[in-house]
Amino acid sequence: MKQFRLILMRHAKSDWDTDAPTDHARPLNNRGRREAPRVARRLVEIQWEPELILSSDSQRTRETCGLVNEELDSSPELIFLDSLYHEGPREITTAILEADHSCNPIMVVGHNPGWEEAVRWWTHEPVRMTTANAALLQIKATDWPSAINSNDQWELVEILRPKEIDDK
Repeated sequence: MKQFRLILMRHAKSDWDTDAPTDHARPLNNRGRREAPRVARRLVEIQWEPELILSSDSQRTRETCGLVNEELDSSPELIFLDSLYHEGPREITTAILEADHSCNPIMVVGHNPGWEEAVRWWTHEPVRMTTANAALLQIKATDWPSAINSNDQWELVEILRPKEIDDK
């Protein structure tokens, strides 16, 4: 048995006052550009640096991933999937099952309400996921397919909230 770690991160704060033609095209605002790197630096500090990032393909998730990736010590592969745009646990499960199973931890970046539903799905705990929040989940299993499809409850290790992270 091995410890599998999953990071479910909601995109950073997006800009509602923009000329973006669609919701999908909305960029981050200044607050979002400050908060995403803060969460990434904390992931490095607590040794939860992702080896793979799967993300919705929206503009705001792409920007969030780029800012996170700039702060990481390694350079995880980034995969953008339209299947994760405004979706939830089923689509996250599919994305992980189709991913490189040698990667651990895996980070998945997306949107609410699906990300709150996903945390509740795996941990059985209702959690509020505001922008740039990252839920850190772990479980012991033999491989990713058995981990992600486990009937056992994942442990909610921590929720990283940018406002609560001390930048040193």
